[in-house]
Amino acid sequence: MIVFSPLSPIEDILRHILDWLHGTVGLPWAWSIVALTILVRVILVPLTVRQIHSMQAMQRHMPEMKAIQQKYKTDKKRQQEELMKFYRENQINPAASCLPLVAQLPVFFALYFVLRKFSKHPPGGHEAVLQHKFSWLHIVPNIAEHASAHWSGYLLLVIYAASQVSSTYFMSATMDKTQRYLMMVLPIFFITFLLRFPMGLVIYWVTTNLWTVGQGLVTRRLTQKTPPAQPQRRSSRTPPKEAPAEDGAAKEPATARAAAPSQPRKVKRKKRARR
Repeated sequence: MIVFSPLSPIEDILRHILDWLHGTVGLPWAWSIVALTILVRVILVPLTVRQIHSMQAMQRHMPEMKAIQQKYKTDKKRQQEELMKFYRENQINPAASCLPLVAQLPVFFALYFVLRKFSKHPPGGHEAVLQHKFSWLHIVPNIAEHASAHWSGYLLLVIYAASQVSSTYFMSATMDKTQRYLMMVLPIFFITFLLRFPMGLVIYWVTTNLWTVGQGLVTRRLTQKTPPAQPQRRSSRTPPKEAPAEDGAAKEPATARAAAPSQPRKVKRKKRARR
């Protein structure tokens, strides 16, 4: 029997917050989970701002990074060294895009244990369950039950998959296309694991995904994408630039000179002497 775990303090905090939202504020248990999710995302706003700045920096310097990858494509070790050097010089943190997700994982698992205790010892006893105090939108009968226990759980999983794909679409703009498609397909495979999770936990994850989608829409609206001007590539067929004329005189274009008709040459004929 585990008496103490690293998640125990987080579990106590989440339980107190849920009790306060339900008992003091007066929200139902399901909406208390939604409010808890919003509260967690508000606390993670500083990390989210760092994530957005890091993604914008990655997108801004993507041409240089691709050039480094192309230059050292045969030497992977040198490629990684040059990329890390490029990150340091331009103050880019590739791991910053994962910070909000990593910070949410302890909350996710701690809420799982809290809801599992709710299923065994629901606040208010089983009478509260019979009175539908653990229902949500008259669709989910009990947020502490597994998602596979009711048809509404499968509906929540479909909403979860759609919201996860949408949030990945907005927050993975700097990823490689293959990685991006993989991240958008993975939620479908996660459904098999979420079937054994409480429906309240699925509500938590759907809410945080919808928050991410709204955050992505706001970020796209506020951030104007102005790609840096690319230098003009010169080739052997590119005509050289003409030097400016001296003394401020405008130099006549070569095409104009070529097009100007040449003046006929005058030939003087000798006059014949009269006999």
